[in-house]
Amino acid sequence: MHIAFSFKTSRFDVSTENKNPINPIYGESLLKWLKQELGSEFEITEPDAEDWGWYSYIIWNNRQYMLGASTYFEEGDDSTSELEWIFQIDKQRSLKEKLLGREKISNTDECVLFFKSKLESEPSINSVAIE
Repeated sequence: MHIAFSFKTSRFDVSTENKNPINPIYGESLLKWLKQELGSEFEITEPDAEDWGWYSYIIWNNRQYMLGASTYFEEGDDSTSELEWIFQIDKQRSLKEKLLGREKISNTDECVLFFKSKLESEPSINSVAIE
């Protein structure tokens, strides 16, 4: 299970992103921005491509989380226009935790609340909603 946020912004220029070699989906620029913004506070891995977008990992309170980002953009579209983004957070759990139903991610998870607050505090990001 994961938590997903949706929002709209023209903050990120997807035309400068590396090509996703698996699927033509964008999202790298959001993760690079977070990595830069949180530089000394948290270690976030370099974004990597996946078939649904881009992902990075972060260690939060001695637990690993996957951060995912994606937006839809086609060649020829205006890269400065407002795009709809999906940002997701997945908490990595051990097999034992999964079997016993422990340590599930929720809307009240500290990592989720931190990133929700971070996105909401950015003036160019509109209407952050948990999906």
